[in-house]
Amino acid sequence: MPAHAAHHHDREIETLEEFDATVAARGSLAGYRVQAVDLTDRTRELLTTTTSGAVFLGCPMRDNAAAKVRADGALVFPPVPGLPFDPYRGLVYSPDELFASLADGGYEATPDARAYDWFQRTKADRDIYASTLRAVHDDAISDALDELLLGARVVGVMGGHAMARGTEAYAGAARLGRELARAGLTVATGGGPGAMEAANLGAYAAPHDDAMLPEALELLAKAPGFTPSITDWARTAFEVRARWPRGGRSVGIPTWFYGHEPPNPFASHLAKYFANATREDGLLARCTAGVIYLPGAAGTVQEIFDNATPNYYESRGEPTPMVLVDRAHWTERLPAWPLLRSLARERSMEAQIALVDRIEEVPEALKRLGG
Repeated sequence: MPAHAAHHHDREIETLEEFDATVAARGSLAGYRVQAVDLTDRTRELLTTTTSGAVFLGCPMRDNAAAKVRADGALVFPPVPGLPFDPYRGLVYSPDELFASLADGGYEATPDARAYDWFQRTKADRDIYASTLRAVHDDAISDALDELLLGARVVGVMGGHAMARGTEAYAGAARLGRELARAGLTVATGGGPGAMEAANLGAYAAPHDDAMLPEALELLAKAPGFTPSITDWARTAFEVRARWPRGGRSVGIPTWFYGHEPPNPFASHLAKYFANATREDGLLARCTAGVIYLPGAAGTVQEIFDNATPNYYESRGEPTPMVLVDRAHWTERLPAWPLLRSLARERSMEAQIALVDRIEEVPEALKRLGG
């Protein structure tokens, strides 16, 4: 893709290509916000370009360049040393980024695992500096996610992390993700294992021929779950990605709050948060084409009613579709459906909820509800 200068209404620069294009097109960085761009080799441009009112967030630069832009009146927030993540990042994560070093050092050596370890240590310390860094990071992720999903029709697929590879339930969730992606929807999940991984896998499989998915499912069944070895679980997923590259686009929105659950490598974009409440609300709010709830436990029940509340009050506008899958699960084992139906009665959301027995019924139900 060609590099584009930041637009007047979008004064954020998030890549070196955007930096170069903006300097070439406008000859000024006045008023821009430059996020996590390595400007070490752009000293000449910084010394000769107006930067008054600019803000540089975590941008490495040489001392003379930093002194000059400060003299212009720019704010410079230098990179924070010693962190396993960048709090000022301008883009969401990729699986390759979070799982870097997996092949050589195992999961424990990856940025994902190191960020979780840092979170556990600093959370216990209750350090205001660490909590500020987490908040800045999560706000940057939200901004990047909004930019990524601008104009997309997003459908959420929620479900439990315990759904094992090699099961028919997992295969069904993967087929659902593939069908939704082929229908032009952007699949969004909680970004973790189980049902979430299956839906992201299905979206990844969408551009490939139909024979790819059964073969991938068979390969993945060698490591059914992320216990006892996250390393084996993740490496098997990357085997699938290597055998069938250039998969389809989807989004995973996981959290280090549940850091014992790794993100799955099949979401092309991973918006990972420290604060679970921010992540949970943001995930559901962005599912503009509706949310599908596969069988799950406490987390999935929470997601049902986190979504039911704004639909009930219409605080985000018109209610969006909610489709619950597996009648026995949602009426007997965890009877969320009767409560949801009672809440919806005689309100606008009543026409936006559905309960189906089988996963194969979901696309038609979603279409019927207007998703």
